[in-house]
Order: sequence, then C-alpha cells, then structure tokens
Amino acid sequence: MDQVSEMAMGYGPIVFNAIKALIILIVGWIVAGAVSGLVRKNVAANPRIDDTIGNFAAAIVKWVILLMVLIAVLGLFGIEATSLVAVMGAATLAIGLALQGTLSDLAAGFMLIIFRPYKNGQFVDVAGTAGTVVDINLFVTELVTPDNVQIIIPNGQAWGAIITNYSHHKTRRCDLTFGIDYGDDADKAMKIIEDVAKADGRVLETPEPWFRVTNLGDSSVDITARLWCNTADYWNLKFAMTKAVKEAFDKEGISIPYPHSVEIQKEG
Repeated sequence: MDQVSEMAMGYGPIVFNAIKALIILIVGWIVAGAVSGLVRKNVAANPRIDDTIGNFAAAIVKWVILLMVLIAVLGLFGIEATSLVAVMGAATLAIGLALQGTLSDLAAGFMLIIFRPYKNGQFVDVAGTAGTVVDINLFVTELVTPDNVQIIIPNGQAWGAIITNYSHHKTRRCDLTFGIDYGDDADKAMKIIEDVAKADGRVLETPEPWFRVTNLGDSSVDITARLWCNTADYWNLKFAMTKAVKEAFDKEGISIPYPHSVEIQKEG
C-alpha cells in the first residue's frame, strides 16, 4: 500500500500539470483566435489599410500568442525557454535545409506583403498567367482567370517574375486601330471616329483623345485612336467603340477593306 501511495503521490503533480497545460492550451487557442479576429476586424474598418496587410497582421498575432502559450505549457513540465529556443534553433536549421524551396516562398511572401505589387481584387499578369487576385498568403498567390479557373502561384515564382498590374492605376489608355480603303477620305474617317468617341461618356476629356493616320498598309490606311478611360471601363469601351465605329463607317460610306490579291494576266 505504501508503494501505491508513493506512486500516486508521484504522478499527482504530473497529472495536475497536464490538466493545467490542457486548460492553458484551450484558453490560449481561444484568446489567439479572438485577438486575431479583432485585429482583422479593426484593419478592415480602416479604409486606408489594405485587407492583405490585415490578414497578415492577424496571422502573425495569432501565431505569436500560440508560441507564448506553448512556452508556458512547456514551462509547467520543467522545460525552460532557453532550452526550447536551442531546440527550436536546431529544428529550424534542419527544416530549413529540407524545405529550401518552401522557405523561399515564405520569404517572397513577406516581400509581396510588404511592397504590395498587387492586392486582392486587382487584375494582374503574374509569371505569365493573368487573372484577378483573390488571396495572398505567406506561401502562395491565388488567382482566378476570367473563365473562373483557379490558379495557384508559389510566391517565390511570383516575386521572381515580371508582374503586370492592369488595375494599379485608376485610368488606362485604350488604343484602337481602324483600317479604311485608300479611296476614302482619311479626314472624314477621323472625324467620324472622334464624334463616336465624344458621344461615349466613358471617354475622358483629359488626357485629350488622340486621332492620327499611323500606317499605310498593303490593303488599308490605318487610323489609330488613343482614348483614356477609367480602368474599370476599359474592355467595355473597347468593345463598344469597335462596334459603334463600324456602324458609323457603314452609314457614312467609309469602307473597311480586307486583304485581297489582284491577278495579272500576261498577254500572248
């Protein structure tokens, strides 16, 4: 009986510490989630701070709190923080050697979040793939293409590639080229294009619209229109102008030629 009593007394502190550790873990997890959500909510309420920064800050806060909870739990079992740091340092070195590519993506994720070459909701071309940014985390960037296909790009590839951000500026220049027949009046055609552009409220007055003859092709005289519009109106304006100019040319008798060849017959 004495041995049983001694064993029970020996296991008593361990069981008690295990219960305390479990309580600390549960409370710590709840607190980490609550504080993380509070950070994300406060950042989302501030229009001057991008949502990407808010999500990143919330994730950092959550994992810092969980790390502190882990250190407190290990302290209950006599493992000091200095020993934990030494063990984590050795583990980090081993993991770093095994996961060099992943750590490269992690480092690139920090760079993307700090310098923000693109943000959620913007239409970009990253590493040769175009789409709308739906998520940026520490390891990957998620895009969705115009035909609703999900694209996952490792951050290491995204940061090391050319990034074209079509949504960065509020306005864009819309270039349109129309070919007319050599027998048609170029000035008349330019006036028609200009009138169509002025009738479309999406065309901005500043910078001023630009219309010029830009090329003498094999089958056509090419007229280029350079129009400025809000970025969100770019494609709708491009499609609408193409249709409207075609209809105006038809109405005013301006021909849109197509490539054709002339057969030359030899005499005799």
